[in-house]
Amino acid sequence: MLFSVNVFSALQQIFQYQFMQHAFEAGTIISVVAGIIGYLVVLRRTSFAAHAYAEIGFAGAAGSALAGINPLFGLLSASTIAGFGIAVLGNRATQRDVEIGSVLAFALGLGLLFISLYKGYATEAYSILFGEILGISGSSVLITLAVSVLILIAAALVYRPILFASLDEDVAEAKGMRTLLLGVIFMVLLAASVSIAIQVTGVLLIFALMVTPAATAIRLTKKPMYAVAIAAIISLFATWTGLFIAFYQPYPVSFFITSIVFGLYLIVRFIYRK
Repeated sequence: MLFSVNVFSALQQIFQYQFMQHAFEAGTIISVVAGIIGYLVVLRRTSFAAHAYAEIGFAGAAGSALAGINPLFGLLSASTIAGFGIAVLGNRATQRDVEIGSVLAFALGLGLLFISLYKGYATEAYSILFGEILGISGSSVLITLAVSVLILIAAALVYRPILFASLDEDVAEAKGMRTLLLGVIFMVLLAASVSIAIQVTGVLLIFALMVTPAATAIRLTKKPMYAVAIAAIISLFATWTGLFIAFYQPYPVSFFITSIVFGLYLIVRFIYRK
């Protein structure tokens, strides 16, 4: 495609294709969820958990592909079950590395087995690993929207107590808050969020939307609501811009998205001074 300097003309050209409409729809939904949940991920120092759920979701997606089922169902099921299990096994948010590592190792073994048994096209396995937002179907957009609405509703109901427990878990326990229950809820929300975000960046690049925008936002402001909004805006900007560029360039969308969010993080990290 030839790039048009007229942005409105370029957008009109892009949106005449249904696959681009689906990509922008799913990308917008996922970016908002990733910005909101990602802030808590960074605050609770659970970036390793986000990565682990992506790897665990890969095993579920590979199993679903092997069974001839939509991989998104496998992603959601495997990561959500793992999130619940890890939260129950590890009583405190800061002491779950062993549980996460143990479950992750088992899931990677399963994923390897499923992929070795899978006889379909290699591109399907590739899209699970690196994301293929341009291949998202209309039904997947609807599933993503439904799951995202549930995530956002649940997050809105428990956001304040989870935020308080994230800032100081000891004080939260002293005040009688049910930190284990909050931890389970957060881990399940994180697992579901990671599952839908994988569609954009893939298993191996999940930090692009789930961690980096939130890490950038936290350096810009200490106010939680502002940080959440900034993280979501960064995710949206990176996703929209990445899709726009990828329409005219023969390179993966994930590359552009990860490059944009990482570039913004470097600017804030080394140039911006409060």
